Amino acid sequence: MRFLPCADQGLLVGTGSLDEALALYRALEESPPPGVEDLVPAARTVLLRLAPGADPARVEQAVRGLEPGEARAGTGELVRIPVVYDGEDLPGVAELTGLPVREVVRLHTSTTWTVAFGGFAPGFGYLVGGPAELTVPRRAESRTRVPAGAVGLAGEFSGVYPRPSPGGWQLIGRTELEMWREDRTPPALLRPGVRVRFEEAGQP
Repeated sequence: MRFLPCADQGLLVGTGSLDEALALYRALEESPPPGVEDLVPAARTVLLRLAPGADPARVEQAVRGLEPGEARAGTGELVRIPVVYDGEDLPGVAELTGLPVREVVRLHTSTTWTVAFGGFAPGFGYLVGGPAELTVPRRAESRTRVPAGAVGLAGEFSGVYPRPSPGGWQLIGRTELEMWREDRTPPALLRPGVRVRFEEAGQP
């Protein structure tokens, strides 16, 4: 692990892989060192936000003493997301994977995904735990505008765009479910640890 100070009250812990970062995040969730107020996981890092007056050296020592073990599937609440599978890139994903379109849809809906971390935009969750067959590269060229609710694949991740934005993920469907609402507590529907099941919805 690599430790770097972050701003005035943060400690960034670097790991060698996504699995290591998630395992460390779970271990810190279960047993946070004294002085740690918040945890922010990412693809290969975990950011620790420290309480005022906390000693970063002591926090680092405590983190080094942890034995994270293996990353586990999420145990948080289960969110079901209805999806109309008519995305522009769905035929291309089928071609990339060598699978029929219907098999791509079946695989996407047949597993429980887990929100590994958030990023990119408020409410965007990076979902892991899907079938290895659905691992596909990002598009060669990003779109200048992806609509809110678009469901996509990129690498080992799946995700749902919370608002209109540029993006380079392979779009396989769309949902009407809102990923981010400021009048909701918490505003983000998909948060680290939340489990997700995609369910095929009919055409409107």
